[in-house]
Formats: sequence, structure tokens, C-alpha cells
Amino acid sequence: MSSTSTTTTSTLNKSSFSLTGPYGDWRDDLQSQGYAVIKNAIDPEKAQYYQQKALDWLQSFGTPLDFQDRATWTTENLPIQSKVNTFKHYSVVHEKFMWEARMEPKILDAFSKIWGTDELLVSFDALNVTLPNREDKSALKPWPHVDQSPLRRGLHCIQGIINLSHAGPEDGSLIVLPRSNTVMENFLDTETKADTWEKKDFRFISEDEMTWFESRGMKPIKVLAEPGDLIIWDSRTVHWGGEPTADSNTIRTVIYASYSPAKLATQETLERKKEAFESFLATTHWAHDNVVIREREACFDDGSVDPRNRCKPLEEPEYSDRLLQLAGLKSY
Repeated sequence: MSSTSTTTTSTLNKSSFSLTGPYGDWRDDLQSQGYAVIKNAIDPEKAQYYQQKALDWLQSFGTPLDFQDRATWTTENLPIQSKVNTFKHYSVVHEKFMWEARMEPKILDAFSKIWGTDELLVSFDALNVTLPNREDKSALKPWPHVDQSPLRRGLHCIQGIINLSHAGPEDGSLIVLPRSNTVMENFLDTETKADTWEKKDFRFISEDEMTWFESRGMKPIKVLAEPGDLIIWDSRTVHWGGEPTADSNTIRTVIYASYSPAKLATQETLERKKEAFESFLATTHWAHDNVVIREREACFDDGSVDPRNRCKPLEEPEYSDRLLQLAGLKSY
């Protein structure tokens, strides 16, 4: 189908950015393939520490959850988790270990290298712990999507996964459609109708639409990584969370973190970040825009509040100047 219009919204495009390689490093992959893996962004021993803190957090709710006993890997033994295995309630996104990971020097250096500045904001993003082959939960089907509105053109957001566990061929990991970032605007203009485009920075890619990319030689791949690696991708890259196979015994553990220049944020965005930060709430994959504050309470499907709901972290971080700058509460 043909687009009825290619008009975009100037306010959505004001922070568009371009990678202008070749660089001779992982940025070339980010530019051409839409994703990259930065090896050893965190020391493996430190990654193990963060994973253990995440697992300790999961066991802090007074249930018989035992990581050595699969029979205990059940919904009732876990805090409320999204269908895609993320935890974003109970103030977990502001736990001390989450902030420590976000502030790892090589993680910050990587994003500074992308954006050309170390004056960055960070997203208040989720924790993912995927227990493989749970008996009470069916594997999630692929849900290809992009995290950027069709109304935005150009590069606006680089998403990140701080990888804390082995991600081999059988394990849970990010699935990407390499090079889809380079053709996304052409796809939108030729295969979708502009009058269906929304400002929301999220769009599913249907099975039928996936064939358009496949006809151009693009096939999904699972991103392989080791504890301590940083996985980054352009938000225009088609992607989804890949489930572990029946042969996996790895508990996938990752922290989502996105960074972008502080100068791109409006005052309104900074006020929303301040509200979320002071209330220990989660936002989105974006750091400088599209800052949507998540629900204040962890609720079951019937709308009732989980009695285990927490309004503050178990361990609050140290509120250093650098942390407050990354959070958007202190100017550079």
C-alpha cells in the first residue's frame, strides 16, 4: 500500500541525529546493522555481582522461590512480571544495584562515544529475569516491533541491554532484524498509511509486514553475548525479546538502559523525570523524551494491588552529583 503523506512533525524530529562513520569500531555495526555488541563493558565478576543482587531481590518477597528448584518457579512465587519477563514495579528500577550498573564507567563511555558528549541522561528502565522453561508459563511468540514513532525520522534513540548472563544460541536474548534500521523510513512510506501513524514511540511489525523485510534479505538473528557485554541498538531496528529453547538452563538476567544528551530534554521532560525519580517509578526505554511514568502500584490482572507492593527500594542508591545529573535532577 502507498502512504498518503510523508509529512512528519517537526517537534518530533528536532533531536534527530546521524552516525557518520566509518569509525573503525563497533559504531560501524550500529550504523550499518542497527545493533552492536560491546564486549566487556563490565568486568565479568562485577556482572556476576549484579546478577546475584537481582536474584536476591527476587527472593526478597518472602516466597519459597528457589533457583535450584524449578518447581518453585511459579507466578505466585514471583513479584508481578510483564508478559515479556520484565520487572518495573516495587521500585526495582531505583534499587542501588540498578543505579550502580547504569553508572559503570565503560557503559557511560560507550554512550558518550555515540552521542559525542558525556553530559547524558539515563532511562529509568526495567530489570529482566527470565527463568527458562517454566512449567506454568508458555513461551512468548515473537513480537517484532520498533520503539520509535513513524512520525519521527532519523536516529533519535539508542537502546541498551546491560547483559549479566550468558546468552548463547539456546538462551533467551535480544532478537534483531539486521539492517532494518536503514530501510525503516522507506518501509513506512511505501507500505503503511500516514494517517495511521501515531506519536507513540512503539509500533508492532505484523507477520505480513515482516515479509517485506525478508524479501530484501533481512532475517532475524539472536544476539549472542557474555556477562558484562553491552548490547545496543537503534530504536528503528526491528527487534523483540527472544525466549530460551527447551535446551537452555540459563536464567537470563539483563538491565535495560538507554542514554542520550541532556541538552535534548525539554523542561517538561525533566519535570516528569524528577517526578518519577522522587517516587521511585519506572519510565520507558527513552532517556530524554517519551518519558512516560509507569504505574505507581504493582497490580494483578483483576486490578487489585499486590500486598507486597513497595514504595521505595530495599537499598537506595548513593545520591551523588553524577547520579543526579544522569537522572535529570541536577544540571551539568
